[in-house]
Amino acid sequence: MSASGIAVLSPSSTAAPKPVPKGLLACGIAASLLYIAMNIVVPLQWPGYSFASRVISELSAIDAPTRSLWVPLGIVYGVLMGAFGWGVWVAARGNRPLRVAGALILIHSVIGLVWPPMHQREVVAAGGGTLTDVLHIVWSAAWVAFMLAAMAFAAAGLGTRFRRYSIATLAILVVFGVLTGLDAPNLSTNLPTPLIGVWERIQIGVVIVWNVVLAIALLQPKPAATPIAP
Repeated sequence: MSASGIAVLSPSSTAAPKPVPKGLLACGIAASLLYIAMNIVVPLQWPGYSFASRVISELSAIDAPTRSLWVPLGIVYGVLMGAFGWGVWVAARGNRPLRVAGALILIHSVIGLVWPPMHQREVVAAGGGTLTDVLHIVWSAAWVAFMLAAMAFAAAGLGTRFRRYSIATLAILVVFGVLTGLDAPNLSTNLPTPLIGVWERIQIGVVIVWNVVLAIALLQPKPAATPIAP
């Protein structure tokens, strides 16, 4: 303590920043790259599948030719995202909004791991839909809600630039979410949905980029405390 009553840190007592959980945070980047690869490679295994007119959930639909490939890859993606959520939680260290964001990312990754599948649109239109189709919609709404909440809390917990970026991301999600919602009724009746896949992939794309940006932001080294001269 100096004569002025202000606590003084000597060079030997300077608190070094705790190590960032780099491996866990890197899982967010790995998960994003995996999901991009899944959306490129898996649809190619379904002759006639249209990136523009079909939604991503149809790749894992009951009896879809791509379900057996999508599901195990989706499990790996969910595990990676869960690890990322835990990494955000650990990296928060006293930052309450960011810690909540990590918990929400972890929860929405668990939701993705137990997502009930939908039937193919032709089956639903013919009256073959079951409870799993209803639950698929419920899970989708819950997944979106937790992701939006995670973005909001992370935006509150980090700096101004990241906050502005998150607000722009949320705005894009709202716009293209509305466009997807306008086409969604035609999916269950097997009517044309010429651009529903485009609208949905734009939404997923901005979420993937947001996860990568968050991971990179948290991976940046934090400066050590500067000692105050006596």
